[in-house]
Amino acid sequence: MERLLIIGCGDIARRALPELSRLYRIAALLRSPNLAVGTSGVELIEGDLDDAASLAPLAGRARHVAHLAPPTETGSLDLRMRNLLEVLATPGAMLPRRFVYISTSGVYGDCRGDFVKETRLPAPQTERAKRRLDAEQVVSEWGERNKVEVVILRVPGIYASDRLPLERIARGTPVLRAEDDVYTNHVHADDLAAILVAALESADAHGAYNACDDGPMKMGDFFDLVADRVGLARPSRVSRAEAARRVSPELLSFMSESRRLVNRRMKAELGVRLRYPTVADGVPAMVQTA
Repeated sequence: MERLLIIGCGDIARRALPELSRLYRIAALLRSPNLAVGTSGVELIEGDLDDAASLAPLAGRARHVAHLAPPTETGSLDLRMRNLLEVLATPGAMLPRRFVYISTSGVYGDCRGDFVKETRLPAPQTERAKRRLDAEQVVSEWGERNKVEVVILRVPGIYASDRLPLERIARGTPVLRAEDDVYTNHVHADDLAAILVAALESADAHGAYNACDDGPMKMGDFFDLVADRVGLARPSRVSRAEAARRVSPELLSFMSESRRLVNRRMKAELGVRLRYPTVADGVPAMVQTA
């Protein structure tokens, strides 16, 4: 049984652990032992991606790597990725055979509602998306140089029953009116966990994939659906100018990017069959409404 190293053993990795444990002997990098909840049977390695020296125990640790940790918190470069790759390429250490990186669909930037395939040139607008693109480029170049298979999953908004914008809706945060609204994309957390397993296992996996469901929808419609399912009032609709005055800069940045991701390559090459093809399938009805 081959070994798998998980970098960032959070919610998605934990959802994938039952299947991954059947396929691999698993080690996981954790910043603190306090983060070890739900990792039974996993070898835990304490270290910090911001501290290159603490990562030394990772060298030669596994033939597969799944990188789910966030990038550096500021700037346009992901120094955490650089620290990790430098350690994995320690002279004399066994290199991974495959490296799967969880990135973001934000690397495409604003596509004005166009349908977006993986061949579209990235044009990130936010610093966080620029850091993700930097990580993609660095790991891709490192993989080519060291003959390591690199698979990149470009992930949009992740949701699940415990990952819904309920507080935002309850606070009455507005959304854009229909004529100003943007297309957004989603993936259920359980489906993303299955996509991660497929990216590690599929013989055809290579390059970047849009890791999303089948149903791009307007952002306001998503908030309306969630509100209806849980029995809350729908958010008010406002103009883009009014939204700039009333919502946080982070949310406003999401309201400034519109794209419709195409997931055909993911399905064809990774063999993914979505459990929740649309958010209408995945958002639970926690409160029955008339």
